[in-house]
Amino acid sequence: MAEQPQGQTIATVERAADVLNAFTELDGATVGVTELSERLGLSKAVVHRILTSLRVKGFVELDEDSRRYSLGPASLSLGLTYLQKIDVRDEARSFLRDLSEQTDETATLSVRRGDVRMYVDQVTPSREVKMTVQLGHPYPLHAGGSSKAFLAHLSDEFIDDYLSRPLEQLGPLTMTDPDIIRKDLALVRSRGFASSLGERQEGAGSVAAPVFGHENDPVAVISVCGPVERFQNEIDDIAPVLLESTRRLSRRLGWEA
Repeated sequence: MAEQPQGQTIATVERAADVLNAFTELDGATVGVTELSERLGLSKAVVHRILTSLRVKGFVELDEDSRRYSLGPASLSLGLTYLQKIDVRDEARSFLRDLSEQTDETATLSVRRGDVRMYVDQVTPSREVKMTVQLGHPYPLHAGGSSKAFLAHLSDEFIDDYLSRPLEQLGPLTMTDPDIIRKDLALVRSRGFASSLGERQEGAGSVAAPVFGHENDPVAVISVCGPVERFQNEIDDIAPVLLESTRRLSRRLGWEA
């Protein structure tokens, strides 16, 4: 069989990519040849040939009864491979820089390891009086903005088990009453962000929001923090900026609202 000219081969690959991308824009999980043809401005014959080739390689599947197509296991495998290679710290770095510049406060990134979370990155502003955090140090999940942003979005079973144990008092304002903590976690979920004024560290204020991964679980938390005297008047202004950043980063990590 004669090889296709290079330009024709490239066009075929581009059309196949357009077909696969169309699946991400559908309202439902399946699509027919006619719908794809109209959406992409291609003939039904071309769309059918592309789908047949993609089906052979496992990128799409055909329901023989409805004659509609859905993404196949090869597409899932390809997507998971990409997601597994994402380093959340690398992906978050530019968001931390932007947040610190916009708020003139310190922006931090935390990850969770079991019952604790730890800071893994921070970007500080140029102003003289500012907050800094200790990278790599474990903190419990009930004290402070970043910790509560994690805990609020974990499973009910995890929360029940966590709150059934003795809770460490890190400072005079640390909440250790499970009932009070549950009410606060409900507020975190409804607002989308957690706030703290001296709960983990006396004199420190923060606003924190979760970063979700492709399985809709919190893979990290970003916070903006500063001295409590200054920060308590900034929460309402900072929260919308923070939430926009975490939503954008979550989408990069495969999260779908």
